Amino acid sequence: MRPEIHANTDVLARQAARHLIELSRASIRSSGRFILALSGGSTPKGLYKKLTELEYSEKLDWNSIHIFWSDERCVPPDYPESNYGMALKSLINHIPLPPQNTHRIRGEMEPQEAATTYERELKAFFFPGHVEPPGVPGFDLILLGMGDDGHTASLFPRAAALHEEGRWVVAHHVEKLRNWRVTLTPRVINAAHNVLFLVSGRDKAKCLREVLQGPYRPDELPAQVIRPESGRLTWMIDARAAELL
Repeated sequence: MRPEIHANTDVLARQAARHLIELSRASIRSSGRFILALSGGSTPKGLYKKLTELEYSEKLDWNSIHIFWSDERCVPPDYPESNYGMALKSLINHIPLPPQNTHRIRGEMEPQEAATTYERELKAFFFPGHVEPPGVPGFDLILLGMGDDGHTASLFPRAAALHEEGRWVVAHHVEKLRNWRVTLTPRVINAAHNVLFLVSGRDKAKCLREVLQGPYRPDELPAQVIRPESGRLTWMIDARAAELL
């Protein structure tokens, strides 16, 4: 895996925005819509703010874009920790996205109920009219970040969700953070047409080297489990995160 290395976070956000625009146009041409899953985190937030700028926003057909989330903290949407709340403030409130095109994880629900509800929405959206889905959701693009412990979405080291083969969405308690999360499982993420990791900062450099260049240890480095079956995996990182590569 050869990551794209960019000089700083602003350049990273600009290149990520251009990449997203290209993918959206290709998807809308072929299927009439672009299905995107957002991530939490400070680096993706830089991309969301960039997408609100006229230079980028006017190039996106927001009426044909549907926004989902890769994971969510189990908090109400108006809490500072909410991934949906962050995207709402930094992106959604500033673009002409139809309200029905936003599909959030309901973090205010009991965790298991939130996971079941979100999985049910995915089934209805991707496979309308099917009692039993004939496949797995095929997102056009899933955006991901990476923590300094190698976690991505809410797939943390040694989490049972890393080995989930049936469910599309699971809830689990993250012991070290003392909170509940709801996350897409690797089964769904690896079925995406495109997966884009955005990583920045010197504090990620050591872990990033281990993820990209070290032995395969997904239980310790969950980001390694993201290996799209037939889709494209792209890593965009800034120079500080790339220092040890």
